[in-house]
Amino acid sequence: MAAPSDTTHVDSTTTTATTENNDVSAIHVTQEMQYVTGAKIWLLTASLSLVCFLLLLDMSILSTAIPKITSQFHSLPDVGWYSGAYQLANAALQPLTGKLYTHLHKKDVFMAHLFLFELGSLVCGLATGSSMLIGGRTISGMGGAGLMNGAMTILADAAPLEKRAVYTGIVMGFGQIGLVTGPLIGGVLTDSATWRWCFYLNLPIGGIAAVVIYFVHFSDPNAKIPYSVSLFRKVIPQLDLLGFVVFAPACIMFLLALQWGGVKYAWKSGTIVGLFVGAGITAALFAAWETRVGEGAMIPGALLRHRIMLASTGHTVAMGVIVMVGSLWMPMYFQAVKGASPTQSGVDTLSSIISQLVFIIISAVAVNRLGYYLPWATIAGVLTAIASGLMSTMTAHTPTAHWVGYLILLGAGRGSGMQMALLAAQASLPPKLIPVSLAFLIFVQNLMGAVFNIVANTIFTQTLVKKLPEYAPSVSPQAALNAGASAENVRQLAGDNTAALDGILKAYAEGLRGVWLMLAAFGCVAVLVSFGMGWRDVRKKDAKKGEKEEV
Repeated sequence: MAAPSDTTHVDSTTTTATTENNDVSAIHVTQEMQYVTGAKIWLLTASLSLVCFLLLLDMSILSTAIPKITSQFHSLPDVGWYSGAYQLANAALQPLTGKLYTHLHKKDVFMAHLFLFELGSLVCGLATGSSMLIGGRTISGMGGAGLMNGAMTILADAAPLEKRAVYTGIVMGFGQIGLVTGPLIGGVLTDSATWRWCFYLNLPIGGIAAVVIYFVHFSDPNAKIPYSVSLFRKVIPQLDLLGFVVFAPACIMFLLALQWGGVKYAWKSGTIVGLFVGAGITAALFAAWETRVGEGAMIPGALLRHRIMLASTGHTVAMGVIVMVGSLWMPMYFQAVKGASPTQSGVDTLSSIISQLVFIIISAVAVNRLGYYLPWATIAGVLTAIASGLMSTMTAHTPTAHWVGYLILLGAGRGSGMQMALLAAQASLPPKLIPVSLAFLIFVQNLMGAVFNIVANTIFTQTLVKKLPEYAPSVSPQAALNAGASAENVRQLAGDNTAALDGILKAYAEGLRGVWLMLAAFGCVAVLVSFGMGWRDVRKKDAKKGEKEEV
């Protein structure tokens, strides 16, 4: 697929498109690096932002639509698979997509993943049964695996390093808006139209984004290498497909154990223990194989030996957990403890969303002007740690002005730091490792986000079960767990007993307190690891010098 070329020139530097260890036919392609400017870079950024918005929206939009879906398909036992199928396919393929972006035409790889994502959405929208819906979710997950890191990889080719923070921040910021507003949008669509529009929504928006991305030309050394049989013969060995064959089962078994543990099977059951053991064994085999393959591995050893990359991994995991876990549990506080409706709980989180967007812009402009990302990575950890600590004091009687202030502070921290790990990796690694590094960072961020959502759930439920007999002796802990967290169901537990209701709300707030303290701990982790992310000036005068550096 060859997109029409334009004549956007910004920074002309000569580069050579080669690959490591004499691969890809040893083709040397000399070209001028042409960065995208003016309206075209903003169109490209807007289109990539829409794609990432849809991607993260797809992860959360079903939460309010699932009751209607299960009623129509009589499929309550399949609920876990509606999110699990997407998550499994996405996580298993994500590291491989980094190799695809390294060796093939980046725009073509991105468009192929976007097509799969859209196809899966269409299948879900047309689903006539639960199995068809699960199949569509699997296809969407396969497509989504290459979209977020693909957007970052395209921006790495389209914009100079010193300006990349602005565009990266915008793309990630809109993606996070999708994650946070998903339940609200899903509820509105389900109530006013049909749950199928949760999937149909992706088609026109994704289609518009695809058209714009197709017509905006950016420099890609791989695009100068024509597709041919000989190209694929030499590229396929570089994809580390055997490593993928070993990695995928490890990832799937681990995530299945997390999906089923404590829900379908007890954590100590043979099934869950067997899945964890199987995941551990195959992960060890994968590590041994990757060590043997060396720099041609799906996750190259150069990444894991690089200090800045390791610190960036720790930072992106910490910030990812703060964003993903916080986005899930904030509405829980507003609904269960404060008595808000699903729509109102979405409105209540706006203070965090707005401040996050504002600080994405502020931090990106500051990096662009001053050149240093490290202070913002540290500030992000400090602000999120303080905000999460303050949120641990929230109860049913916390004044609006207080929790609004806490959420503004949390959003400021999240906006300051979400993109800094990606920027640090791009500033410190040679160009040939950037696609793989971005895929790896996004993979571990998503994986750890899923893991610590389970941890947060365990903290909450165990605290709730422990505190309810103390604060509301007349209420059964099992009844509370069965009731869920909607405002109506929580209040029905107490009936007309005002004292019992006060105790229930106090127990729910105590359960959430443990979640907020966990996020505060991750904020502290972000501060500590930020000091290893490198003191680098990403402005043009240093970016050119950085292109010559090796790991």
